[in-house]
Amino acid sequence: QVAPPATGGAEAGAAEDWRGVDAAFAGLEHAAPAEDVLNLNIWTPDPGAVRRPVMVWIQGGMFELSSTAAYDGSRFARDGIVCVVINWRPGAEGFLMLDDGNVNRGLLDQVAALEWVRDRIDAFGGDPDDVTVFGESAGAMSIGMLLAMPAAAGLFRRAILQSGAAHHVLPPSDAERLAGLLAERLGTSPTREAIAAVGVPRLLAAQAALKADLIAHPDPDRWGMPLVATTMPWQPVVDGAVIPAAPIDRIAAGAARDVDLVVGTNADDWRLWLTVSGAFARITDEILTGPVARFGSQSLAAYDLAPTTSLPAYRARYPDAVPGDLLAAVQTDWWMRIPAIRLADAHAAAGGRTYMYEFAWPAPGLGAVHALEIPFVFDTLSPDAPLFGPMLGPNPPQSLADSMHGAWVAFASSGDPGEQWPRYHAELRATMRFDVQSRVAVDPRAWERGLWAGVR
Repeated sequence: QVAPPATGGAEAGAAEDWRGVDAAFAGLEHAAPAEDVLNLNIWTPDPGAVRRPVMVWIQGGMFELSSTAAYDGSRFARDGIVCVVINWRPGAEGFLMLDDGNVNRGLLDQVAALEWVRDRIDAFGGDPDDVTVFGESAGAMSIGMLLAMPAAAGLFRRAILQSGAAHHVLPPSDAERLAGLLAERLGTSPTREAIAAVGVPRLLAAQAALKADLIAHPDPDRWGMPLVATTMPWQPVVDGAVIPAAPIDRIAAGAARDVDLVVGTNADDWRLWLTVSGAFARITDEILTGPVARFGSQSLAAYDLAPTTSLPAYRARYPDAVPGDLLAAVQTDWWMRIPAIRLADAHAAAGGRTYMYEFAWPAPGLGAVHALEIPFVFDTLSPDAPLFGPMLGPNPPQSLADSMHGAWVAFASSGDPGEQWPRYHAELRATMRFDVQSRVAVDPRAWERGLWAGVR
């Protein structure tokens, strides 16, 4: 629940919330159903072991959802890794910006969890000096923030970002405007005490209604351009303190050069949302013009990707594509692929050890869509697995899980994902393409890089 800031500010408040979990880990499998939501799950190969590598998973959910229950770290423990899955506050609870200087609480929850790992993971056989953070979607975007946050410096040695990078942030003015709109919808004053007093059910209902309003009425004058472009209200805020400046700029300046990095995307990331919503088949050439224009001109970019030039370019690139395919390609590039390439370029240029991948295995009827790589990373390919199992189809390739999970374990153990996977440099841009037959490709997205140069 949204609460007044604790003595010492948001960092102290988040750290205090985590202290209550010390006695909760013997045999812990699922988060407790309570308002004390800052909890975590641990899988360890041997609590009595000494200094095993640690991997900390930060899950996605559009900065609106957070749950540890869908992730099973037992295969990492089987392979010698202490695996930790953390919970953190999303939505207004985690990212509401008011005038009290208490913002980005969801990210500070993640910092507090990493501090907990640093201080206590040795009791579970883990090495606090050998921590790898990994995450997907908003979890990966969170890691993009952590790479640039002073409060997170030194808390992890390596990072893996799956379909998320370091681009999606709000300026303070837009975050403050959003807070005012939330308070207006709740019929209360825009203070933390007043908003906390309405209770969780009303707050969640107001959040949902606010997002529905944003999607239905995407007016930049009302919401600000970043919110109209992303339709993702609760994003990290460049507040000048927790996030001092645009994360991608801080990373380019060397803020994370000592952190080993794996970053990548899925070949058809954004196709997922068009498919599961049923919108894919309804996209026409007339409809296509609006969204493509929006994803160029209403993004955080300084220049437009004009539909008069971009649409013909995408059509020439994908001559057999229907309009839904083209929209999925544009959205994948804008949301995921180009930010990932920019992050890899920035980190490598700053002197950081960098590796890049693309997940390319197409699930039946879906393609290589957003989040599909997660059960391969965790080596949990059961069709009965929660959340991700139904996406896999009847015969997902275990060999792909073996190679992808194995690469993640190798990277967390040594900083090297395998001898067949060379480091990423601007000269070659070597990219591991994970499929039934995985292989390294040289600069496989050169066309997309060129099209979006100077735009994204």
